[in-house]
Amino acid sequence: MALRFGIGVGLLCVLWMVGLQLTGNNGFGPKQLLAQLLVPMVAVASQWMLRRTVKPGKPGLGRSLGVGVLTVLLAAVVSAVGTLALAAGAGPTAVARHRAEVKEIVQAQQRLADKGTLTAAQRAQQLQKVEGLTVGGMASSNFLQVLVLGLVLAVPAGIFLRE
Repeated sequence: MALRFGIGVGLLCVLWMVGLQLTGNNGFGPKQLLAQLLVPMVAVASQWMLRRTVKPGKPGLGRSLGVGVLTVLLAAVVSAVGTLALAAGAGPTAVARHRAEVKEIVQAQQRLADKGTLTAAQRAQQLQKVEGLTVGGMASSNFLQVLVLGLVLAVPAGIFLRE
């Protein structure tokens, strides 16, 4: 059950990124979050389906949490691999465009930040991190975003849906 739900929602995330890229948007940018919001909902749906499947019995805490966590983990892996594949398919110009957009965002945040909160060295360090942004870093960031976002709802739902 977790396999179907996790891979399915992971593929939806990948398709969303590809769709963004094909329509001229940044497939690696913040709009990814719109598809990633599906992951916690699908994890809860997998836990609910588990509960319905074992009726009249109860799935128990371990099985309920296991299905939710495995669903989220599989979705995160598929989404991260999709990020790597999209970067390979879209080429270095798309990655460079993403890096430029991130740099623009960081510079805007730095302009809006209080002058006393960041030193010049910290500002330069932030910009240097953006310049060093790699495809592997983007994929690991995507993995962590999907994982954390999914677990935020999957764990409480697993506890609630255990009975």
